[in-house]
Amino acid sequence: MGKSLYEKVWEAHALRTLPNGQTQLFIDVHLIHEVTSPQAFGMLRDLGLKVRYPERTFATVDHIVPTHSLLEPFEDPQADEMIRELRKNVAEHGITFFDVDSGRQGIVHVIGPENGITQPGMTIACGDSHTSTHGAFGAIAFGIGTTQVRDVLATQTMAVSKLKVRRINVNGRLGPGVYAKDVILHIIRTLGVNGGLGYAYEYGGEVFERFSMEERMTVCNMSIEGGARIGYVNPDETTFAYLKGRPYAPKGEEWDKAVARWRALASDPDAHYDDVVNIRAEDIAPTVTWGINPGQGCAIDERVPDPAHYPEAQRAAIEEALAHMKLKPGQPIKGVKVDVAFLGSCTNGRISDFREAAKYLKGRKVAPGVRAIAVPGSQQVARQCEEEGIAEIFRQAGFEWRGAGCSMCLAMNPDRLVGDELCASSSNRNFKGRQGSPTGRTVLMSPVMVVAAAVTGRISDAREVFGAELVGA
Repeated sequence: MGKSLYEKVWEAHALRTLPNGQTQLFIDVHLIHEVTSPQAFGMLRDLGLKVRYPERTFATVDHIVPTHSLLEPFEDPQADEMIRELRKNVAEHGITFFDVDSGRQGIVHVIGPENGITQPGMTIACGDSHTSTHGAFGAIAFGIGTTQVRDVLATQTMAVSKLKVRRINVNGRLGPGVYAKDVILHIIRTLGVNGGLGYAYEYGGEVFERFSMEERMTVCNMSIEGGARIGYVNPDETTFAYLKGRPYAPKGEEWDKAVARWRALASDPDAHYDDVVNIRAEDIAPTVTWGINPGQGCAIDERVPDPAHYPEAQRAAIEEALAHMKLKPGQPIKGVKVDVAFLGSCTNGRISDFREAAKYLKGRKVAPGVRAIAVPGSQQVARQCEEEGIAEIFRQAGFEWRGAGCSMCLAMNPDRLVGDELCASSSNRNFKGRQGSPTGRTVLMSPVMVVAAAVTGRISDAREVFGAELVGA
């Protein structure tokens, strides 16, 4: 029987089985940022240890960095302390750091791929739950906690339990106005926010074969929102074309050897899976969330649920979500007033997201009363947007064009909701308080749907707002 990519990569990196049954796994690349690393470095000092392989660790600042101004010291004393601590730690241990003056700073899950640090067959760890993003390249990538950050810094290994593997096939053709964000929201809605517990998700089928790398990253990014610790796509020609020529990608003869090695990593045709799920692309519509977790979603032309129509065990969760979102049972989600539009995050802050959104935003204006913010995922994305005129399209439309960072995705910076504002967001989580206000409301959607909401002032169907423009996309 053949093996899945997950099994192949796991076996290549497993060092030994620990007494508790876990595996000591070698980690190829460790990505760190300013929030989950200070305590880990402090633990190293307390133990008198150094970073074992500093050349395998890459650092950036993203969560707390202000996007409106990089003037230092930062207005937030805690944010200023965090970036200074990170600078001290990376200098002490000789770690590569993409600082705010490097021209390569950005969200950790954007800069890894765009610099070619992320490669097929790697094990990648980071103190951030959305590390699953890197699985788009055929890597086994997962988020870890602070003590595990310490372990990887000190040993380049960590203790991990092996997961089951679920293959998710999406076959057919997506309709106009349906994007990768809609695909993953549909998958999470279908399987549930806990459906992936204990699993790695392998995504495949005709839709994923046609997807660009950035579309694959969007889906893998939100695997964690469906309970899976890992999400990945088998590497193929699309993967290799994306990586070729990037700063940390192999060069010359090493490139050819790497590609041959990467091809062999793909899951075998007769690989065993613990579960297989098949989804028809034609069944996926532009999707938005109506509740307080990413699984509480619906197609844009559907109504929010009525608790009375659900089993008693499910009613309390629905009632809580509707109360927080200030929605009435059974009301259409389309037409709900929007206060804020946010385009950015490690889910949808890449150049392709801004290119696609700009196509439909051009010549239009943000609706009166809507605060619209566009935040590129990295300084490189920001440069590309300036060079291609995309940034100016957003400015002319009335968006605030910001610097690179996590921004309003999690509001560990000045970009926050106020009161019970409702935000049309291209980010990945709609938890209570996620965007900075305990009463703030978040509706997740694709970048083009964010633009549709921004220009209409309401949650809208982009297919109706942009009409023939979108149908012909």
